[in-house]
Amino acid sequence: MHRDVVVIGASAGGIDALRTIASGLPRDFPAAIFVVVHISPHSPGILDSILERAGPLPSVMVRDEEPIRPGCIYVPFPDHHLVVEEGVARATRGPRENLFRPAVDPLFRSAAEAFGPRVIGVVLSGGLDDGSAGLFAVKDRGGVAIVQDPAEAPVASMPLNAMRYTQVDHCLRVARIAPLLVELARQPAQAAGAPVPERMKLEVGIAKEEAPLEERVALLGEPSLYACPECHGVLTRLREGPNERYRCHTGHAYSQMSLIADMEDRIEESVWNGIRALQEKAMLLRHMAGQDEGNRKELLERAAEAEADIERLRQVTLRSDAPTDELRREA
Repeated sequence: MHRDVVVIGASAGGIDALRTIASGLPRDFPAAIFVVVHISPHSPGILDSILERAGPLPSVMVRDEEPIRPGCIYVPFPDHHLVVEEGVARATRGPRENLFRPAVDPLFRSAAEAFGPRVIGVVLSGGLDDGSAGLFAVKDRGGVAIVQDPAEAPVASMPLNAMRYTQVDHCLRVARIAPLLVELARQPAQAAGAPVPERMKLEVGIAKEEAPLEERVALLGEPSLYACPECHGVLTRLREGPNERYRCHTGHAYSQMSLIADMEDRIEESVWNGIRALQEKAMLLRHMAGQDEGNRKELLERAAEAEADIERLRQVTLRSDAPTDELRREA
């Protein structure tokens, strides 16, 4: 039994790293490679072409199911998760995780469940912390954990957070990753990893679109004080080692960083909706003042109050953006 499954996750700044890795792999590379990059659901889907042009290995975009072959790179169809099982790679429309579909964690988790110590997990440049829980699962099942050196990564948050939650085996510059993958893929894997936890089976099932039952999701952890930003159901708090994350009864999943980022986005959207409504109110009051000489003074005062409220809301928005912008820079 050899390490014949490589899973790679990347986001912002990760495409160049993937090109470098693809260019450094030999034509007879003995493992299958599965890649997830955070992309828009409306992307034309050209990652397979990019990676195939970068090196000697063929690349396949998984649209439904694809047989797994060594020496082939697999990427998901846009707006689909990529999950793997014995002999087959699948594209699914399971719930978004960490704000994305495709997300890195479902791929890594499904590989850890299906292949255990045969898996090599690689986290490259990217924002926030998708991939942290997935790399933890890979390592927990006996696989090898690799991260791009954060000092080299254009966006360091993903490798930094992966290192925060998992004792990685290798942290190195991207130019050294392909040679290491060749070396590792030719080594025997250990006999067996840890047994597959029931939690992992359930979460992989969610990504595969097996409808989660509310009571089963509740068994993953304890109810939190927070609501799912997408469906407004209560989020269940999950703990894995030092990592804490959340999942709702319909399957949406968040790390702590992705949850706070989504909360900030929705707060900002609500505030700007309020500003727009106040602007319309002020414009209407000034229009009425021009038509009603008797109440002109009162109407103009009310318009001025609405405009003062607009300025206060703008200041609140600027203050609340500051920590979010800093978080995104770190991401």
